[in-house]
Amino acid sequence: MVKHINVTSRSRTEFIDITEAVREVVKNSRVTSGVCHLFVLHTTAAITINEGADPNVMRDMNGFLNRLVPTDPYFTHAEGNSDAHIKSTLVGGSETIFIDEGRLVLGTWQAIYFCEFDGPRQRKVSVKVV
Repeated sequence: MVKHINVTSRSRTEFIDITEAVREVVKNSRVTSGVCHLFVLHTTAAITINEGADPNVMRDMNGFLNRLVPTDPYFTHAEGNSDAHIKSTLVGGSETIFIDEGRLVLGTWQAIYFCEFDGPRQRKVSVKVV
């Protein structure tokens, strides 16, 4: 069964910590040993696992991606969000995390982030626990 996590972004680009929401889905699944697959249902968003203790890391990542792929009026895609599509492809639309003893196997400093590149919007992340 696939569950969905709803995410509300408030900025054009931002990283939103969804770790606790994913933990809740895993807990409710009652799976004690397996994998948790996460998939973003959007072409202008992504998902990543990175440092969760210091918010400056995500600010730095966001700033770097915005400098690496700026909004460019010369992109040919008519909607004006080609930068968001490129960032989504660079970061990636899915993650898989092991489950052991009913818990996500994440490193001490790791958190799961929904990456918004074309907000603000209402978004969904699909979660499949096996």
